[in-house]
Amino acid sequence: MPSTEHLFAQRLLKWFDQHGRHDLPWQTDRTPYRVWISEIMLQQTQVSTVIPYFERFMDRFRTIQELAAAETDQVLHLWTGLGYYARARNLHKAAKVIVQTHGGSFPDTVQGLIELDGIGQSTAGAIAAISLGVRAPILDGNVKRVLARYHCISGWPEQSSVKKQLWDIAEALTPHDRVDDYTQAIMDLGATVCTRSKPSCQDCPFQLDCEAYQQDRVTEFPGKKAKKTLPVKSVAMFILQNALGEVLLEKRPATGIWGSLYSLPESAGPGSTPILAGAPIDNRTVRESEEMEKIRHSFSHYHLDITPVRIQATQLDEIAETDRWLWYPLDHSLEVGLAAPVKKLLSKLAENS
Repeated sequence: MPSTEHLFAQRLLKWFDQHGRHDLPWQTDRTPYRVWISEIMLQQTQVSTVIPYFERFMDRFRTIQELAAAETDQVLHLWTGLGYYARARNLHKAAKVIVQTHGGSFPDTVQGLIELDGIGQSTAGAIAAISLGVRAPILDGNVKRVLARYHCISGWPEQSSVKKQLWDIAEALTPHDRVDDYTQAIMDLGATVCTRSKPSCQDCPFQLDCEAYQQDRVTEFPGKKAKKTLPVKSVAMFILQNALGEVLLEKRPATGIWGSLYSLPESAGPGSTPILAGAPIDNRTVRESEEMEKIRHSFSHYHLDITPVRIQATQLDEIAETDRWLWYPLDHSLEVGLAAPVKKLLSKLAENS
């Protein structure tokens, strides 16, 4: 008699063959490189958002050798808008390691993949299973939700005890056959049927034995992290243009928010002045200063209230480009990574010019 685990995989694969997604861009050629890029992009990001980014990225960097040889600014430029930019920086680092240390070939074990920058256990499992056929469980957000509901696993999935329980279940359910399709199937089920809100339980192949559904407690799982009020930080961002209409940008440090991206010069809040090339723009050089509408950009751990300030000043053309400073054309023709709110501000500025 087939085991419960075998029946779970069998039923899921039958559903996948009929209702799963089979035409996603990274499914057409399941190489480790393409699957890796897609899995990194899909972390905390919806499929519909990722597709155009993935296609542009693969058009530009067709092979891992091309990615490894690229400049960091080029990589960040193609990532601008996807958020969580550490993913892009780690992607670039890992590409260099794969080319320089592994001869351009991906490690063929989960442990070997985990040793690369930016690849955790679940991502490693997905790459190994989907592109290499290695039996490896995964536990991304979609899978956590499916398993937590199926077995009524209480608690926030990121708690160590809850996560261990979910990993044990994921390991037990992962089949030996068609592991590539099974991995895609369980992610698809969470993304399209067992969704966070308004799940389509009537379309689920596990409706009859999902414990949460049978107990009418679907919305209780998975457990949520205790909410806390996010702190608010304020910053002024200064828009300074030269005679050509180009905007002065500053490259941020490699670590911290927007690491290695270009942003506007800033200070702690309105009323202060930016430090440019070691000296402040002061009353002697400022001809006009105008505060624009405040915008809020939210991170996972705090809100950032940004006050854009347009400054007209003399002697701006004396500021030379360096590794830190860049005069950026408003037609976005330079390929550099931009902080998301800065890109929006510059686009709005271009429209009004």
